[in-house]
Amino acid sequence: MPSSRRAILGHILSGLCTKMNRTKSVPTDVMETPLNRCLNTFDIALLGIGHMVGAGIYVLTGTVAKEMAGPGIILSFVLAGFISMMAALCYAEFGTRVPKAGSAYVYTYISMGEFWAFVIGWNILLEHMLGAASVARAWSGYVDSMLGGWIGNTTLELTGGIHQPGLAQYPDILAFLVCIVYAAALAGGVKATAMFNSLLTLVNIAVMVLVISVGFWYADTNNWSEAEGGFLPYGVGGVIAGAATCFYAFVGFDSIATSGEEAKNPSVSIPIATVISLFVVTIGYILVSAALTLMIPISEINPAASLPEAFGQLNLSWAKYLISIGALCGMTTTLLGSLFALPRCMYAMASDGLLFSCFGKVNAVTQVPLLNLVVSGLLSACLALVFDLAKLVEFMSIGTLLAYTIVSASVIILRYRPIERIHTIRVPAMPTSPDDDDDDEDEDEDAASLSSMDTSSPTSEMIEEVLAGRLKTQFRCLEPLLGRFEPGSVVSVAVMLYIGLCFAICVELKVSWTQLYTGTWWALLIYGFIIFAASTCVAVMAVHNQNTRGLIFKVPLVPFVPALGIFCNILLMVHLDAVTWVRFFVWVCIGMVVYFLYGIRNSREGEVCSSYSILMTTSEAGKVPWGSFKGASSGGKKNSTGKHTIFERFTGRSRQSEDKKSIVEESENEASGYS
Repeated sequence: MPSSRRAILGHILSGLCTKMNRTKSVPTDVMETPLNRCLNTFDIALLGIGHMVGAGIYVLTGTVAKEMAGPGIILSFVLAGFISMMAALCYAEFGTRVPKAGSAYVYTYISMGEFWAFVIGWNILLEHMLGAASVARAWSGYVDSMLGGWIGNTTLELTGGIHQPGLAQYPDILAFLVCIVYAAALAGGVKATAMFNSLLTLVNIAVMVLVISVGFWYADTNNWSEAEGGFLPYGVGGVIAGAATCFYAFVGFDSIATSGEEAKNPSVSIPIATVISLFVVTIGYILVSAALTLMIPISEINPAASLPEAFGQLNLSWAKYLISIGALCGMTTTLLGSLFALPRCMYAMASDGLLFSCFGKVNAVTQVPLLNLVVSGLLSACLALVFDLAKLVEFMSIGTLLAYTIVSASVIILRYRPIERIHTIRVPAMPTSPDDDDDDEDEDEDAASLSSMDTSSPTSEMIEEVLAGRLKTQFRCLEPLLGRFEPGSVVSVAVMLYIGLCFAICVELKVSWTQLYTGTWWALLIYGFIIFAASTCVAVMAVHNQNTRGLIFKVPLVPFVPALGIFCNILLMVHLDAVTWVRFFVWVCIGMVVYFLYGIRNSREGEVCSSYSILMTTSEAGKVPWGSFKGASSGGKKNSTGKHTIFERFTGRSRQSEDKKSIVEESENEASGYS
């Protein structure tokens, strides 16, 4: 009886493991979508710039400069921009590989499996909700500052304020209304939204140029002197902590990847728009931060409205009001970017069955998921009503950093996965005229079939198909150690171990920095061992052959660039407040309830796998069903296809030869065994 219970429990855990690790199949026609493909490269680049240049430059700059890094905020933005660029390159490669809404969620689903995809998607929803709420709160604060605090004082008199830790001083009615109004504006369609966003973004860029020019004209280098605290008044730790917060200013570039399903030619537009927008924004942040800290001492910076107040102290009233107009334009585009991306992420998860099916519907007239827009607008408005801006920003950063970490890891995993498992699709460009529609579709279908069947392809591509995920020729000496496993599996395990070791390195840096700095032997020994182990994991990845066929844009120096990005993301995550981690785990636990009660049972990938034709060619079909007497006639012979090693459970894969063995073949083998 105990053995029966163990068998039943093993069957349950086996099925659960299989479901959690199932990956999303890329559709043959990745350009087919109910959304409207109407955005060009210019629209998408301005969408990314508009999403990034908002509250980050007009509100966050003053807060970080005054309370965290001082003039060292310049280095904070350099570090945050560098880390964001590494993540952006990974997003750009995925955007050309899979031009679908959902951003990091879709990328993780294809590469790492359903469970991690849900975790990332669930945190992306929170990221965009918090992003919209924080920008609405900053928008309201700017208007209140221009009115001399009249809105805040009046609200306090009427409501008496909120006296709870972690919440705002008073309910922000204006921020609530701003979220509702802009969510309603987005219902008009993506093209109208893009035009409105482009206009406001150009105004915002012009104001940034004005701030930089006038700021450097009135610059005073004494504000960086030792008398004012020096360039790094809070030390190197302040720079790193400031970079973790400044990361909030760069989260908008993933809206570029989210717009992939509405781009005319995503294989070209996504990587170009990503690199251009991030480069422009990083340079802008660095120059504005330098201008602000050179104009006035950090002790006189007003975190709520740093730039207008700085120009006001210099008796430049005209510049103060121009900057306020630019700030409102910038924060409007950031708010639009968050409210643009949030409904589309909900749509992507609902289309896969991981969220409620009502969120997977698109309005036939506007080609926008209207219900998602209503729900996301209301939730963001409620958060903006009661939560404080600083808490929203800090809570938002941890989800963003986790998403960037998983996307970087996914790039490495897919690069070393065999060609037949990735289903790389060459994305066709949109037809230039309606008359060419049918011809282009026929050509695309022919190209897709030739790409998978053509035997006259170049020798290098044929070799790459065969060797993907296997050891390079010069490292054949490692064959007894690493060559015994399924191609690509060793790299997957090395990536997971590397992520864990990066957490250990960063925690060791934070907890034992004093011992490391003074050269304590035990701290140096532990730290040296962890660094050696992490370096070994990267070396194990590098000795395998990559698969780059069909990629129009590729991240350079894989696995080193994504691995460095993973380490930097984790370094910033470790420096976030402990309370933020607690809130993060509470949100993830809520997501786990949704996933295990609804998502895992309604997944579209589960529906595909449940069809009879698919079951006939899977190892799961060979297992004895519960309550069946089939096993009694086999004389207690164990089913070899039901066995999986710990390594296979960890990687979520089983032996390919066993997976493709049908029930009929297994029965024949059993019969032949008895004859």
